[in-house]
Amino acid sequence: MRGHAQQEHGQGEGQGNGNHGDGHDHHGHGTSACGGHAVSVEDVIERAERLCQARALQFTRLRRDVLAAVAAEHKPLGAYDIAERMSAPGRRVAAVSVYRALDFLTEQGFVHRISSRNAFVSCGHEHGAGVGLVFLICRTCGGIDEMTAPAVESALDQTLAGAGFTPTSRILEVEGECGACRGRGDGLPDEASRA
Repeated sequence: MRGHAQQEHGQGEGQGNGNHGDGHDHHGHGTSACGGHAVSVEDVIERAERLCQARALQFTRLRRDVLAAVAAEHKPLGAYDIAERMSAPGRRVAAVSVYRALDFLTEQGFVHRISSRNAFVSCGHEHGAGVGLVFLICRTCGGIDEMTAPAVESALDQTLAGAGFTPTSRILEVEGECGACRGRGDGLPDEASRA
């Protein structure tokens, strides 16, 4: 997938991405952070603690537990799934509390919301200020690649400027089939067979 867009966050292809021979890795194919970088739950939590301290923000137990639940999964999770994973016999975690924690974690860039799935994935690295993100969502395996695409951002900037529109978020979601699924023949039927 990387061959079709700018490589993620300045990382070279194949550098520490834990790929499966297809040039990329993504949520759903064995990584717990965006951008194809295998990052441990502990690393994600440590980064969040460090940044919250530097930003003079409270990294509460609930926020920590929600982030740990998202980072531990290899696929996007919804708030109810997170609440279920965090609940224990006699200790039910309310989805509304999870949503509040997710709002904070999203605002701080520790997780990303996949709007089309109403679900969240963890992020283990910094993004440049105002960077636009492109999520490639595989409808076959549910995997998600995150990348930047400067050419798309440039065209979008021109379109927005022409419309006099100032965005508060610049996230593009593209659904289709990843190279790994296509290579295995697991994927969606091609256009010719749908006609």
